[in-house]
Amino acid sequence: MPRIVRTQYEYEGQIREQITVVEDDPLPVWGSGVKLDLVGKERARIDGVDRLTGRATYTVDVHVPGLLHGKILRSPWAHAAIEAIDTSEAKEMAGVHLVWTAADLPPDAPPGILASEKVIFPGEEVALVVAETEEIAWEALRRIRVRYRPLPPILTVEEALAEDAPPVVPGGNLEKGQPVVRKAGDPEEGFRQAEVVVEGTYETPFELHNAMEPHGVVAHFEGQRLTVWESTQSVSGLRQGLARTYGLPLENIRVICQYMGGGFGAKFGPYRYTHLAVLASRALGHPVRIVLDRKEENLATGNRPKTIQHLRLGATSPGDLVALTVKAYELQGAGGHGGNVTGPAWEQYDIPHVLTEEYGVFFHGGPSCSFRAPGFPEGSFALESAMDDLAHRLKMDPIELRIRHFSKKRRDGTPWARNSLAELCRVGAEKFGWSKRGPAADPRELAQRWQRGETGKLRGMGMATGIWVSAGWPPAYAWVRVQHDGSISVTSATQDIGTGTKTALAMVAAEELGVPLEWIQMRIGDTEMAPFGTGSGGSGTLSSMAPAVRLAAHEARQQLLSLAADFFSVPADAIALKDGILQAPRKDPLSVRDFLRQIGPVDIVGRGSRAPNPTDVAALSVAAHFAEVEVDLSTGFIRVVRYLAVHDSGRVINPLTMRSQIHGGILFGLGMALMENRRHDPTTGRVLTTNLEHYLLPTVADVPDIEVVLMDWPHDRLNSSGALGIGEPPVIPAAPAIANAVFHATGVRLMKAPFRPGDILAGWQHVLEEVKV
Repeated sequence: MPRIVRTQYEYEGQIREQITVVEDDPLPVWGSGVKLDLVGKERARIDGVDRLTGRATYTVDVHVPGLLHGKILRSPWAHAAIEAIDTSEAKEMAGVHLVWTAADLPPDAPPGILASEKVIFPGEEVALVVAETEEIAWEALRRIRVRYRPLPPILTVEEALAEDAPPVVPGGNLEKGQPVVRKAGDPEEGFRQAEVVVEGTYETPFELHNAMEPHGVVAHFEGQRLTVWESTQSVSGLRQGLARTYGLPLENIRVICQYMGGGFGAKFGPYRYTHLAVLASRALGHPVRIVLDRKEENLATGNRPKTIQHLRLGATSPGDLVALTVKAYELQGAGGHGGNVTGPAWEQYDIPHVLTEEYGVFFHGGPSCSFRAPGFPEGSFALESAMDDLAHRLKMDPIELRIRHFSKKRRDGTPWARNSLAELCRVGAEKFGWSKRGPAADPRELAQRWQRGETGKLRGMGMATGIWVSAGWPPAYAWVRVQHDGSISVTSATQDIGTGTKTALAMVAAEELGVPLEWIQMRIGDTEMAPFGTGSGGSGTLSSMAPAVRLAAHEARQQLLSLAADFFSVPADAIALKDGILQAPRKDPLSVRDFLRQIGPVDIVGRGSRAPNPTDVAALSVAAHFAEVEVDLSTGFIRVVRYLAVHDSGRVINPLTMRSQIHGGILFGLGMALMENRRHDPTTGRVLTTNLEHYLLPTVADVPDIEVVLMDWPHDRLNSSGALGIGEPPVIPAAPAIANAVFHATGVRLMKAPFRPGDILAGWQHVLEEVKV
């Protein structure tokens, strides 16, 4: 029976509470002692052929009768007053149906979707054109005349937090008006106990999501019914947002995203372009399509904030960690939000005295948003680099130092359901050949060799660990339907954003039902006639949806077995159902499909929901990563040549797609470490990296040999699938693992990402100058 529960869960570092309706879940957990037939085996994506052959329809492929095309005029300035806008020439163009500025928007338009009096970041939306073709719309944009009066931009932490600084957004230049401060013990006393202290300032860059598929929407208002095709990480969430904004019943809104080419946190919405398309469609009586180009993607669709972190870490001579302080600044743009950058420092290690301070700083840049493990890759870069430095100073193995201090419980006292980082480190060390790793290079010797003009390649090994707290959450609902011809469908208003969710959920349904995977049809990515499904963020899709799908499949199986019991005149619990075959005692095997055809029209529907998380344990996905780098002695050029990732995220549903996620996450970390950086003009604030020629991403030439080890250790209590998510964890330890390998190879500690060849040479030059002194 359905019941109302109040549940608490963690999402991207923030604790949330929710009142929701759930079904009682009677299913035993697919825990450590349960052997399964299909789950845990490698399976190709069930939609892979459609994606590869072009049959898959993405938002950019949607074309409906009467479709018009919208384009957005964007500000070239980081901060400027809008003194005048002349749209007359654009309005007179043949084929132009609509030209809007902020003054033209309807009364119920959400505030701020077009700038009115001034612009506060480069790329901010200023005007909308809707025309019969994209070409006409682009030309109309060029004919709009805007007179700007440039204003001084705020571009740095110091400028934003100065006493006389004007506010970038209403309310001031600090998110929530104050830093987020967390304290345990007495850090001052801890540092008095410390005999070895390492400290430094670490910086990570602005990073851009750059999903293969750009942001895009097709909106079609027909009377009081709205259909939206959008590349979104939450079809259900987008539907709810549109219903709240426009006062429409949920039944009157349909959101579709059946195929998606990535999001990484930047595609939840509804966004400004979504509202512009919806409002324009309503005004014109035509469907309106807005798809952003790569320049718009790199200006106005979110980013990972730049961070500046002042970290201090202390230990006793035997290697007991006693104190840690972190003061972190996140540059979040004009009203964006950051992540939990001090989360690793707060939770990862058992340190008695800790103080973290986190400042979300607003400046005249594109607003930041969630980005694959918000805050944790940045925080881990600082923390895991400092741990490596400390081990070097203590003359300890970096792995041993970590193993001695991995936390067993959260700071609030809740024990982890499992923290297997020590085991992961040992497994990784053995597979990677860690015992063959010698001491770190002597920077003086290498600096002298470089000065003499010697050539050659330097090799180094490094490692780092990472944690991610997420167990999934309700609400998440699914239906499993078995019809009289034997067709089976799984329906939910969730989505597959390119991670393989569709395949994993089909495997869960097939396993529980006892039928071949090929019999399962997945109906997700469409809110029409589908129950609410969770959004794809925080590594929570699978661990939220799999229990709901499993329960729905279980209910359908029970109904099917009850009918078979009547048919065979035996108790239901005496009938076996495996691989789509019903086997009753002393009866011939009978295919489920043949059985259903014999009994005539029938419609079996199982309903499932996600149960609340337990409150007495906390979920933890963990990873230990190992990197080997090669550094050119004469140029300082860094190349990652070998990589090992060891992961524990509970039960492995599909090893093939899980490895794919880990490979992708490692490349995100490699990008942070070696190349990705959204750069600004330091005077005007204009973005200098608006395309993929200047904003560098890892390519196939940059990818090292990657080995992934999956510890298929189901969780016995967190949810009935035994699985946790994998989207975020592989990003977190990658950059520090590379940084630590570079230090091992060169003796130079790089504290500002991305690393440049010149940084190595500058480090050696600094050593030479110290020797002279």
